[in-house]
Amino acid sequence: MTLSALVRKQRLIVLISLGLIVLTAIISMGVGYSSLSFNRLIPVLSGHGTFKEDFVLFSVRLPRILITLLSGMALALSGSILQSITRNDLADPGIIGINSGAGVAIAVFFLYFPVKVGSYVYMLPLVAFLGALITAILIYIFSYSRSRGLDPTRLILVGVGFSLALSGIMIVIISSAERSKVDFIAKWIAGNIWGTDWPFIWALLPWLILLIPFTLFKSRQLNLLNLSEASAIGVGVHLDRERLLLIVVAVAAAASAVSVTGGIAFIGLLAPHIAKALVGPRNQLFIPVAVLLGGWLLLLADTVGRNLVDPDGLPAGVMVSLIGVPYFAYLLLKK
Repeated sequence: MTLSALVRKQRLIVLISLGLIVLTAIISMGVGYSSLSFNRLIPVLSGHGTFKEDFVLFSVRLPRILITLLSGMALALSGSILQSITRNDLADPGIIGINSGAGVAIAVFFLYFPVKVGSYVYMLPLVAFLGALITAILIYIFSYSRSRGLDPTRLILVGVGFSLALSGIMIVIISSAERSKVDFIAKWIAGNIWGTDWPFIWALLPWLILLIPFTLFKSRQLNLLNLSEASAIGVGVHLDRERLLLIVVAVAAAASAVSVTGGIAFIGLLAPHIAKALVGPRNQLFIPVAVLLGGWLLLLADTVGRNLVDPDGLPAGVMVSLIGVPYFAYLLLKK
């Protein structure tokens, strides 16, 4: 298929993805523990709702929808970058330990560094970023060799090892914490969407506004890194510098998401794979599709999960894992 035909196909898929997001958001606004009839959505959105309707929609449903959507986009962006950098289709921030690193940092910060409520919301992404970045640097160091460069298979194995080790550290931290705070950490590990107020949206949104355009700007370098080291070096790409820069971007995207949604894995695995199957491996084409699909997948998982079991539902992380684990096993066997 020619490039112009792929671009037309990508635009169509982007429109379909946006339509799916809008449709799922409308369903999510109307269903839940306190139902809100669909014929009342437009009047409530236009400011003609009752106090109860306004509270349900603007204080409960809409912030959760936006947080879930933005977090899914960030996780998909992170997975897309990691898969291109490592040339490994199994790369995902949740699988290779980056989310676990962010989780340990958040747990330590939450338990031992009391701060004011107003600044707490905006410090969480920074704390998660620091923890995830340290983890990513260690994984990179253990996966890199001077003779062969970055070994994609070794990176996955090292990342899984770090993920298990950090999970053990999390258990040790939990065992010494207060019961009320343990409940929060347990929900975070399960991938329960907890940051469902408007301040969390304003804390997360600037990261995406910066990271998505920057990643698209770097799409040519990602294309070259996805081919081979020899090809990248041949056209003058500074491998180590570009890799480290893009790893920082991937870590920042994942950390900003999991700081408010908990330890959700597999979105960064599923969304890029689906996007590549639809529009091909060029990063400038599949990344916008993957970002939208990631947002839609997490929104769909949360919408289904919170209405599946009364009263609290199933965490979005559990719902995503029900699909992600079999798919990861399939890819592992295939590779």
